[in-house]
Amino acid sequence: MLERVAHAVTLSWGWRRAGIVALAGALGALSLAPFHVFPVLWISLPVLVWALDGAADLKDGGRLVRVGPAFLIGWAFGFGWFLAGLWWIGAAFLVDVEEFGWLMPIAVASLSIGLGLFHGLAAALARLLWSEGPARIAALAIGFYVADWLRGHVLTGFPWNLIGYGFAANEPMMQIDSVLGGYGLTLLAVVVFAAPAALVGGGRDGRRFTAAVAVATVAIVGWGAWRLHVTPTEYVPDLRFRIVQPSIDQWAKWRPEFKTETVARYVELSSRPVLDAAGKPLPAGLRTDGGVRGGVPGITHLVWPESAFPFVLTNEPWALATIAQLLGDHTTLLTGAVRAEAPAAGEVRHRFYNSIYALGRDAEILAAYDKAHLVPFGEYLPFQDTLESLGLRQLTKLRGGYSAGPGIRTVEVPGLPPFGPLVCYEVVFPGEVVDRAHPPQWLLNVTNDAWYGMTPGPWQHLHQARLRAVEEGLPIVRAANDGVSAFVDPLGRVVAELTLGAVGVVDSGLPRPLAATVFARWGSTPSLTLACLAFLWAVWRRVHLAG
Repeated sequence: MLERVAHAVTLSWGWRRAGIVALAGALGALSLAPFHVFPVLWISLPVLVWALDGAADLKDGGRLVRVGPAFLIGWAFGFGWFLAGLWWIGAAFLVDVEEFGWLMPIAVASLSIGLGLFHGLAAALARLLWSEGPARIAALAIGFYVADWLRGHVLTGFPWNLIGYGFAANEPMMQIDSVLGGYGLTLLAVVVFAAPAALVGGGRDGRRFTAAVAVATVAIVGWGAWRLHVTPTEYVPDLRFRIVQPSIDQWAKWRPEFKTETVARYVELSSRPVLDAAGKPLPAGLRTDGGVRGGVPGITHLVWPESAFPFVLTNEPWALATIAQLLGDHTTLLTGAVRAEAPAAGEVRHRFYNSIYALGRDAEILAAYDKAHLVPFGEYLPFQDTLESLGLRQLTKLRGGYSAGPGIRTVEVPGLPPFGPLVCYEVVFPGEVVDRAHPPQWLLNVTNDAWYGMTPGPWQHLHQARLRAVEEGLPIVRAANDGVSAFVDPLGRVVAELTLGAVGVVDSGLPRPLAATVFARWGSTPSLTLACLAFLWAVWRRVHLAG
């Protein structure tokens, strides 16, 4: 059966081959959140290998490599992967359907076409090292490793739905991320899931390779299960967090006429009583406020999501006064908010930042962080004047867009361990969520995924946040306007959450961090070492066959 499928795919050509490979890519996207059907990759990636086998004549002794057909095959695979994995981005254009609805199919198709180029590059790079036998699996893994890294860095980067995330489908499988990092997961995933292709025509070498990969996979997952078993979640004493999830409709979120209702909703949710395990309010004697002015009994820190207010917070004294009354003397608020700066010399416009504030007693600003990694076309518009003349504007409707902050940094606030603030999709960048010079002890991620409604998008976002926790060995507190809000421990386990679309609060202690992981200490060195070894093997195999 396997041989017949491989033979049919290898001999396919033209639109038929492109269609088969695109369907394989789309099928592979089922390995991503929220589905996590990772076994589909044992179908998807071997199909890609067999299609690449047919892209050039392997009998030319390796002297002629046709990378053009390989690039198109990889691009078709990527188009299917991204179309099936990122179609939900189109939901953002339906928030204001009259103005932006016409862009939905164009945006989704364009994104899939553009991102597919990286998978085309992966296949083209692989074909440069292609040879018969299992070494071609290593060549493909190297191609995707390089391409996914480039996707995370070129034009500000967009490392969403890396191939490797299919391997991180559950907690035991996630743990190797603490060694290899996100891009290293791609290297591993391609080797693991493309390995069955080596069974067809690979002879004894193919069988040995596949068996070795199977043993290594079992060992990796077994180690992950052991790591989870011997590392219970521990908590920082005397801290109790409450994440507020208001689920404010996106169409209403930015309307100034709703500003009073918006603040009132946050205050009402924040003030709800803390419940015990039986669902009853904690007795007064167990609360931490001790009769001090105001505050939220039993809660030391409130967390509100990204851009919580439809206004510049510091320009609204009434809102600050309301927050001050809520916080009292012993509750601190961590919230997303728009921050404004007066025009600098020679400028005519204010600068606006997508920020996180820490507010203490009397709503005093204790610290602030400005988002550094902005979303193109969402938070700023490249070549704004030209594109606006064509009717294109960023979805924020903020003329001039947001300005970027100076970069990732660690924030210190009295009464809290130092933390790394991350706004929205800053959390999806492997290796770029922590200030290495001043490492934090936990990560705070505020986001607004309400743009995407009840789609896979918010679940994919949460999954990538969990992987950052595993990579760095740090817990994450994640507040989302519409969900999924969650407390994540440093092994990626969700210890408390409020699901997508729910209105309410979720309370938890702050999980303790682990000692620095291999990835936190060494970065990409382990995965790069493995990639170099795979490269040397692929080159040796190609030269050996050519000789």
